Amino acid sequence: MTLAVSGLAFPCHRLTVGRRTSPVQTREQTEEQCTDVHMVSDSDGDDFEDATEFGVDDGEMFGVASSALRKSPMMPENAENEGDALLQFTAEFSSRYGDCHPVYFIGSLEAAFQEAFYGKARDRKLLAIYLHHDESVLTNVFCSQMLCAESIVSYLSQNFITWAWDMTKEANRARFLTMCTRHFGSVVAQTIRTQKTDQFPLFLIIMGKRSSNEVLNVIQGNTTVDELMMRLMAAMEIFSAQQQEDIKDEDEREARENVKREQDEAYRISLEADRAKREAQEREMAEQFRLEQIRKEQEEEREAIRLSLEQSLPPEPKEESTESVSKLRIRTPSGEFFERRFLASSKLQVVFDFVASKGYPWEEYKLLGTFPRRDVSK
Repeated sequence: MTLAVSGLAFPCHRLTVGRRTSPVQTREQTEEQCTDVHMVSDSDGDDFEDATEFGVDDGEMFGVASSALRKSPMMPENAENEGDALLQFTAEFSSRYGDCHPVYFIGSLEAAFQEAFYGKARDRKLLAIYLHHDESVLTNVFCSQMLCAESIVSYLSQNFITWAWDMTKEANRARFLTMCTRHFGSVVAQTIRTQKTDQFPLFLIIMGKRSSNEVLNVIQGNTTVDELMMRLMAAMEIFSAQQQEDIKDEDEREARENVKREQDEAYRISLEADRAKREAQEREMAEQFRLEQIRKEQEEEREAIRLSLEQSLPPEPKEESTESVSKLRIRTPSGEFFERRFLASSKLQVVFDFVASKGYPWEEYKLLGTFPRRDVSK
């Protein structure tokens, strides 16, 4: 008898096995004990029973990943940028496995490095890279039972930046291997390249170091929740020890920089004070020079006026002059005396001009008579 004759026609069937009846059992007993045997054909259309009624996933029953039967890929092939690819990956991951899953970083792998490794030492985290593969039989179990376990999701959220990539399509696989070579080196890239499909998905734990990025662990899909958690915690212990050293170095560096900033600020203030003092001295010297110039100009002007007055004075009358002559003796504030003869008919202004020609202008000095004492200038 062929499969077609027996009713096992294209495309597929689900079978379960029940115990045979003994020869002494009646026909009714045989029919009753064999009710556990099922044979259902996809060709039955609406009468096709869901495999979940038997607690068995389609992919697990036929040895293929159920995700391979899905139409929507986890990630578009040849996406223009990694951010768009990760947006579709996150949406598809949520639709397949629910909303309780790691928060995937949306952006390039390099941007994920920046977020994880290049902040303050206290804020740095480990980088977890999840590599998905739809053709691996381990993928559904790993995602649903381990990666989406609340304990794993919570621990990753607190301590890791999680980035993901889909290795199902060859173009996306080649693209990641190129990124891997650039960021981790050819050895790590070759390690991932040699992983077989049934070893996926992979979970890479990356720690940022001063000189390079170090891959602490490569976790394959055939693991358990407890083992996955233990390996994440082991990576965190290594990272925490390195982080404490980085924090110490950063604190010491910041302390040195603070001292240097304080010294630079004190030096700047000192330079500013010296500059202000120098500018004040320069202003003072400039003011002194300006005043000196004014004084010189005033003296030159007064000297010119004095010479002009001296030249404009009428000649001193002779002693034997027939006209009435007044002989005046003038004492200066310094105690010096000047004597000169004036015609009695001369105006008083001539006397003032004579005194001014000696350096005592009437605008600044007054002429006093001795007896009786009176101000002749008025």
